[in-house]
Amino acid sequence: MFGAGGGTSSYEETRAADLIVLWGSNAREAHPIWFHHALKAKNRGAKLIVVDPRRTPSAQWADLWLGLDVGTDIPLANAVAREILEAGFADIEFIGRATSGFEAFRESVQPWTLEEGERVTGVPADAIRELAHSYGSATNAQLCWTLGITEHHNAVDNVFALINLALLTGKVGKWGSGLQPLRGQNNVQGGGDMGAIPNKLPGGQDVADDAARAKFEAAWGASIPPNPGLHLSGMFEAMEHGELRAAYVVGENPAQGEADQARAERLLSGLDHLVVQDIFLTRTAQLADVVLPAAATLGEAEGTVTSSERRVQRVRKAYAAPGEARDDIEIVYELGRRLGHDLGSTKPEDVWNECRSLSPWHAGMTYARLEELGGIQWPCADESDPGALFLHGRLWDDVVEDRAPFQAVEHDPPVDALDDDFPLRLTTGRRLESYNTGVQSGGYSSPLHVGGTDILLSPADGERYGVADGGRVRIVSRRGAVETSARYDPDLRAGLAFMNLHFPDEVATNMLTIDATDPKSGTAEFKATAIRLEPVA
Repeated sequence: MFGAGGGTSSYEETRAADLIVLWGSNAREAHPIWFHHALKAKNRGAKLIVVDPRRTPSAQWADLWLGLDVGTDIPLANAVAREILEAGFADIEFIGRATSGFEAFRESVQPWTLEEGERVTGVPADAIRELAHSYGSATNAQLCWTLGITEHHNAVDNVFALINLALLTGKVGKWGSGLQPLRGQNNVQGGGDMGAIPNKLPGGQDVADDAARAKFEAAWGASIPPNPGLHLSGMFEAMEHGELRAAYVVGENPAQGEADQARAERLLSGLDHLVVQDIFLTRTAQLADVVLPAAATLGEAEGTVTSSERRVQRVRKAYAAPGEARDDIEIVYELGRRLGHDLGSTKPEDVWNECRSLSPWHAGMTYARLEELGGIQWPCADESDPGALFLHGRLWDDVVEDRAPFQAVEHDPPVDALDDDFPLRLTTGRRLESYNTGVQSGGYSSPLHVGGTDILLSPADGERYGVADGGRVRIVSRRGAVETSARYDPDLRAGLAFMNLHFPDEVATNMLTIDATDPKSGTAEFKATAIRLEPVA
């Protein structure tokens, strides 16, 4: 955000918040450690507001739940913004000094009255008003989101809509208030920080920046192209067009984790050469020409990980990896050697020190300091720097050279439209005990897995479509079909169904989902699939 690819706030600030808004996030199940910080705030009197199509376990803890229709986040945010303006909660001084594009933004939200917001989103006008007034009047407010915002074809615009609310009220760049994109898996933040993003080098440095690129070229003894690479969705498009003929997949299971699973498997199977490096023989690994068995991060490897609050922490090796499994660093460096390139020392601390020498974000984070301080939040400029609890304090300087821009964004409904043939909206999400495509959590029996393969329906939809509670049902989308058991969920609104992605060997939910992607981020629209139900006798 505003030039830095990380959340602006810390967990400490979450615990001290007066208001926490969870938007498109079932953190109780998907981010349980972070949710404990939120509960500490709630237990000391903070208000919790949840915006989610489902009344999730997180929403059940909330003081206010806004059950919006899937894909209407922008109309809701714009209606909240308009009410903040009308009620006088906008921080006009901050807007004038630290932001740009305000007039165009203000004009763009004018049509979104409370009544219009209710009509489009399905959220009562009084609830929209309460959210606007609570957020506008709070002293310390944290606005948090996850995949419910980003797994849409207009993901980036959804995020802009939320950032606009923070800029409108001056709730960013200072201790206590900020924006938190909660990361979906361990070390997602760290992967991006290390340059696993098409347009970035380690430390958030732009690949198009000549000076930054020259620094890495000198250290690595290689030329770096100035143009961004492909994101994951772009890679599959390139496979489709025959422009990408080989892939090296590390710690990922796209054969079952990508939207429109049939297409993903077809394209991966059609490659000239597929290499998979993983700790399990995943479905993707089963398609591979070469499988490189890797050590697990937990217990079998040495290094660092980075959390959603930008905190870099040490991980330590406790025991040897089984069989022929090797540390990821050793595998990559050995491949480099066989390709004629010496990548240097494979000692994790040496690799980290190389990163520190090139990334200003991490320059002051020696292993010794990470041990001593229990982790450090970037940016950390030198070995006297304690790190940063929050980002963008510059927005509160008397003169702000680099202003934070408002972004006027418009409603763009889900690509997979509802109609008479496909009248139900399927959304997907996670369960507390399971993880992604089940590679790490689905290989053992557990009473917590019971019901994990079910489709959840409102009782009204079950009765309307002739599907009994516990009965078998065939779920059909425009891309494929799966069969599973149905379970009534009284907390689901009519017209909305829910499934997870954790048990693809039993029920391949991604056979249903659409691969419509956001052109800016490349994320697929997992959250908005049009389906119909066919009872199975």
